[in-house]
Amino acid sequence: MQSIFSQHVQLLIGVEFFKGINEEELRDILSYAFIKAYENDEPLFFQGDPANAFYVIIGGRVKLTQLNDEGEQIIHHYPGVGEAFGIIAVLRQVDYPVAARAVGKTKLLMWTEEASKRILLNHPQLGLNSIRLLSKYIVDFQDRIKELSTERVERRIARSLLRIADQGGKHVDNGIKIDWKLTRQDIAEMSGTTLYSVSRIISQWDKEGIVTSSTTHILIKKYHRLVEIAEAT
Repeated sequence: MQSIFSQHVQLLIGVEFFKGINEEELRDILSYAFIKAYENDEPLFFQGDPANAFYVIIGGRVKLTQLNDEGEQIIHHYPGVGEAFGIIAVLRQVDYPVAARAVGKTKLLMWTEEASKRILLNHPQLGLNSIRLLSKYIVDFQDRIKELSTERVERRIARSLLRIADQGGKHVDNGIKIDWKLTRQDIAEMSGTTLYSVSRIISQWDKEGIVTSSTTHILIKKYHRLVEIAEAT
């Protein structure tokens, strides 16, 4: 049977930050990590906290949120198994720009700030990878700003649901299921709109058979139709 350590090494192979790092090097990198477990809705860190660790998810999911200048909460991302977060903040030695909470029972690999410096010195490829990640985050951030400031509400909601489905949706017989608790308020915060607008549009899509939603999950029944809405001019 494959050991837990080896399973974690295999998981790291698919993490963008560790691209180009061989298994022997990954074993060294993994030796600096701690395993952390969190209960549902338990905070990992808050926006503005000193960035003293980065994480890779090995079980469960995390919600990353940010308060804007008006005090409104925006949901940025729901990273799942095999995804990393907090890397750039730690390497740049700045405060976390977002807050992080566990979605359901969640388990993570964690590298402290000191461990991050050590693995960066031992494995120079990580420095190049961090530059690529920073460039990607800047482009993604610019795209989100454009989306929130210029696109119609229906398009923004469609794009948010598609983004979530692509990140962690499960293919089932009648569509793509988002099976963690995702409220309409959460969708509003991802889309930069109001709960009223989300409820109105989701209810309309429910009538049209595009999606169905409940307190426990959302089912996208007509993915192609949601894409059409997201790309409509």
